Amino acid sequence: MRVELRLAGSGRLIDHMEVSDLGDVPQPGRWWALGERSFLVLQRSHRYHLRNGRYELAGIALQVKLQTPPPDARPWQHQWVIGDPSCRFNARSPLLRCAVLPAGPCERCSHFEAR
Repeated sequence: MRVELRLAGSGRLIDHMEVSDLGDVPQPGRWWALGERSFLVLQRSHRYHLRNGRYELAGIALQVKLQTPPPDARPWQHQWVIGDPSCRFNARSPLLRCAVLPAGPCERCSHFEAR
């Protein structure tokens, strides 16, 4: 199956590859490393073809942003989050740390409150 990496915003094709297992394709909110480059997946679109009266999955287009994961990014409940997800103010998002101290780090924040 063909997987296309497209730049978010412009839709410009960055790269493409063939994968055999659908589980190898990341969901939105995950980082994906390909060689020296790493991407944050923002959106995932499926493309189908009509064959013999049935729709079959033909390819996947990933809207990505060239980005390296922050040093304090960690997996949490099947997704990536930035900062400490046990804090009350953490956004639990791969895009935003929190509303109180978005630049971080969580260790020096005076507003830390455990859930």
